[in-house]
Amino acid sequence: MPELSLIIPVYNEEENLPLLMEGICVAMQLLNREWEAIFVDDGSTDHSLDALKRLVVANPEHVRAVIFRRNFGQTAAIAAGIDYARGSIIILLDADLQNDPADIPMLLAKLDEGYDLVSGWRKDRQDNRFTRTIPSNIANGLISSVTGVHLHDYGCTLKAYRRDALEGFRLYGEMHRFIPVFAHSVGAKITELPVHHHARKFGKAKYGLDRTVKVILDLFTVKFLLDYSHKPMRLFGGAGITLMFISALTLLALFIRKLLEGVPILTSPLFSLGVMFFILGFQSILMGLIAELLARTYHESQKKPTYTIRQFLGK
Repeated sequence: MPELSLIIPVYNEEENLPLLMEGICVAMQLLNREWEAIFVDDGSTDHSLDALKRLVVANPEHVRAVIFRRNFGQTAAIAAGIDYARGSIIILLDADLQNDPADIPMLLAKLDEGYDLVSGWRKDRQDNRFTRTIPSNIANGLISSVTGVHLHDYGCTLKAYRRDALEGFRLYGEMHRFIPVFAHSVGAKITELPVHHHARKFGKAKYGLDRTVKVILDLFTVKFLLDYSHKPMRLFGGAGITLMFISALTLLALFIRKLLEGVPILTSPLFSLGVMFFILGFQSILMGLIAELLARTYHESQKKPTYTIRQFLGK
């Protein structure tokens, strides 16, 4: 069984694949470890599938390929690769040659220091500054601030994981960039290292400015899943109590103004606003109760644990 599993999502990278495989073989020769490379073809529309078939034939002892029926996205490709990987250490990298396989031994050396996840940091990024680098920096700062997991480069695919750091959660949507956050939530020790980043030689970039908007929207989901999926009442109930408190203050102010100035309460638009806030607050509390029932059903129906264990001591 291989110790290392390299997972490479592929989408229209036919020209890059042979060169990438050469780089991987050179990097792996420096390591005295059994390894495998799992290429996941995410519904490519060029000749990437033919290139993968040639790689499998040329390297049957190391190369495996998972072929999707259609394009499901990078997150699904990474999840499939993890599912089919046999190694105790998972390494992710892109197929576009912008990640350098020569950095893999460095990541593994850092992993051997006792970390569960080593994230690559494209410190000298070779992308368009205005459409890629600056929006990425903004998104990275926002994710770090909201989640409390401070990394310079969430978008860098090149990362090394211990397999147990990837257990306890499932990937879906476009959540692959938040893997360090989910791993941290199950107790993984995380660090990062500067890695090389090369300009793209062949093919076209798959992401643009719209990716930043998607990251921000996904961040709402991640924040909820991490902080409130076990206790949703704290979010919905807190919002409900706040709205009802504002409603009470508004109605109290109207009542005092009625006593002091004789201004009718019912004719004031603030009365409608106060009533609306009270109704919204009450509904929010009810939503919290429903969310609590759903959370309990989710965990109990799947026997999903509410804790993770790093190791056992003793007999």
